[in-house]
Amino acid sequence: MRASALPSLAAVARAYRGPHWSRAGGCVYTDRAMVPTGYLRLFQPLEAFRPEERRRWERYIDEGGLPASVPTRYVQRVTTGRLGVLAPAGGEHADLRVVDGEWYVCPWRTRLRVLAGLLGFREAKPIELADQFVPAAEAKRASKELARMRRRNPDAVSFIHESPWHVPVRWFLLFRDEEKRLVERPEGGWYLRYATLQRKATRRAQDAYPVLRRAELGPIADNVLELHEWLTQFDPRSLLELDYDGLCDLMTWDELDDDHSAREIHEAMTTLAAGEYPRAADQYQSVLGRWAEVRSREQFN
Repeated sequence: MRASALPSLAAVARAYRGPHWSRAGGCVYTDRAMVPTGYLRLFQPLEAFRPEERRRWERYIDEGGLPASVPTRYVQRVTTGRLGVLAPAGGEHADLRVVDGEWYVCPWRTRLRVLAGLLGFREAKPIELADQFVPAAEAKRASKELARMRRRNPDAVSFIHESPWHVPVRWFLLFRDEEKRLVERPEGGWYLRYATLQRKATRRAQDAYPVLRRAELGPIADNVLELHEWLTQFDPRSLLELDYDGLCDLMTWDELDDDHSAREIHEAMTTLAAGEYPRAADQYQSVLGRWAEVRSREQFN
């Protein structure tokens, strides 16, 4: 598992493989069948992990990883109140990519993501609604466990961001239109994803931040800064992937093919940097409106 130069984007595109199947309660389903979700995944070079974790992923690779044809078994863990959580019963897993003979690993770190997701849900919803699903006592317990995990392992950071029913517009700032790939699924339908290098995405976020600040778009700038800070925690040789995944099932082939959200967002940023605020707002709203329409399809499911 030798060191190598940064892979080409064409090679990154060839490395893509589809999502895993999973099983819960005797009913086989994919992630797309539950809640259509977009994913932002960071794949770090195997050699960039600390020795202990690297050896673990080397064994995982040697054992064949998690084949797409073998379902993951999930167990339901019921907590206090009304909250129940599905968690993998077979240990930790990862998504893998092979580019130019080198392995890249995106650990699921499911428990960490579940805990962070519970706290994020509670912060994002009105307190009355949040209490129905994540009671205060449960949130406090999750916060303590998350803090304990991070004390024990400073590298305990999520490699995956996920967004149900839509792609957050700020994610497109990290990619270029030419990095888009629309590929037919073996089982039918389509995959749409963008793939780039961590160092490129980091620079794009860094360039966007001051433009947004000067335009007094503080909340958007803060979200981009969070993405930048997340990216800088990883090796610059890493791969970054935006995967529409189950969102593709909400869109026709024409809609996917005509979707150039990354290009349009960068055009809006160029216009914003030139001080043409009304035109930049129109360009931004065009992308935002398209994804709002996709997100509205939640009510029909």
